[in-house]
Parts: sequence; C-alpha cells; structure tokens
Amino acid sequence: MERLPISTEHCTVERDGHVVIVTMNRPEARNAFSGSMLLGLAEAWQYMTDEPDVRVGILTGAEGTFCAGADLKAMGQPPSDPEIKARMDRIENWHWKGLLRDGRPTKPLICAIEGWAVAGGTELLTGTDLRVVAEGATLGLYEAKRGLFPMGGSAIRLPRQIGYANAMDILLTARSITPREALDMGLINKIVPNGSALAAARELAGQIAECGPLAVQAILRTYRETEHLPEEEALKISDEIGWPVIGSEDAKEGSKAFKEKRPPEYKGK
Repeated sequence: MERLPISTEHCTVERDGHVVIVTMNRPEARNAFSGSMLLGLAEAWQYMTDEPDVRVGILTGAEGTFCAGADLKAMGQPPSDPEIKARMDRIENWHWKGLLRDGRPTKPLICAIEGWAVAGGTELLTGTDLRVVAEGATLGLYEAKRGLFPMGGSAIRLPRQIGYANAMDILLTARSITPREALDMGLINKIVPNGSALAAARELAGQIAECGPLAVQAILRTYRETEHLPEEEALKISDEIGWPVIGSEDAKEGSKAFKEKRPPEYKGK
C-alpha cells in the first residue's frame, strides 16, 4: 500500500488500488481525537471525493481500538508543526469535516471497528455508509452521562437511521451498546470475530470497487439528496441523477461484459 502525504501524526492515510484506508493512530489514548487526527480525516475525505480512481474508503483505528471520542485537552492545543497549522488554516471547519458532520466523501465509506467506539467514535460510525464491527467491541454515545451534547450530528442522524425508540435508548441512557444490540437495531451491517474487522471491511470494499463507480456514487448521492422528500419529488431527482448513468460508457461496458462472460473494466465514464 502507498502511504499518502496527507497523513498526519495521528492519522495514517493509505491507498491500495481503488481503496483508501484511513487509520486513526493514537493508540496510547484509545485513538481519541486530536487536532492532527481530525485534520488528517478531513483531508482524507476530500481526497476520496477529488480522486476519480478512488471508489471506496475504509475507516479504522490502530492497535485494536476504533476511537474513544474527544480529547478536549489535545484538541485545544495549537499544533507545534507549522505545516499542520497551515493546512488547518486552509480548510474551513476541518474539525467538523473530519468528524463526518460536514463534507462527507462522495464515495462509500466503510468503518471497521475493534474495541472501543464510544462517544465521538460512535458519532463517526453514524457518518459512514457500511459498518463492520468485531464481536468484542463496545459502542455508545456517552455525552448525556457527562452533561455534554453529541455535536457530531448523532441527535439528528440516529433517529433517521434506526428509528426514534432505538435512537432515544442510545442517546438518553448514554449506556454501552453491544454489537449484537447494534445489529438488531440496524445500526451496523455485520459482526465478525475479534481481530478481523479490517479484513472483512476490505473484502466488502473489494466488492464495491468491482461495481460501476458512476452507479455506486449516483445511488449514494440519490439517497442523500432525497432522504426526507416526498416520493414524487424524490423520483424526479432520482431520474436526474440516474439517466446519465444509464447512458454512460460504464453502462455499455457492463452489458458488453455480461454478454461476453467476463469481468467488466469500468472507467468511471
């Protein structure tokens, strides 16, 4: 894999063909957020959007932990590296973008979770599109227990993703959630053995990368732009997004490859 120069001290960004792998790398603090980490995340999401040949991303954490949320002391410290400070100055709202509250990538993002994924860790999960979780992981939004508020958007996203009753259970009790509960609620896609979340996410990413990239991105965009519209309005937007995909070179290649009984070679055109 190729390590990308947008990596920071606490965020490693790597490229493996069509897949970008982003690793929160501050294990001594259970991968709690720092300014350097959030900046790296924000730039990784922008890279995913900007690079035409990137088709899917994976977000994970180093050394058996996903993310334990905010480290307010670390996030409040100005960076000592002038290059990091300059990069922060160039990106508006880099902290919200890193947290996936704003500026989500236009390509699918999979989270691969081991160990702790609480507070901001679970908030990150709600900003991803597919969620693979190890059986021994711990999820939860602890903010209310600490007199805080989930600023990453979970008070809005959770009820929309898993329904009012399940969302209020998580948000108002501020209790820990097991992977089995999360799966039953529809919060995650898959539970895997401990130590295998990243491998399972990479397998899933490979399946997505084999699909037509224009089709995948159009499906994602259609959902995001029509989620709360009446069906009649939503279908108009769906048609506007979908018809160009139907007429694309990728669509022709998909049909041709099917007839010729071979894997398609999509170009994203």
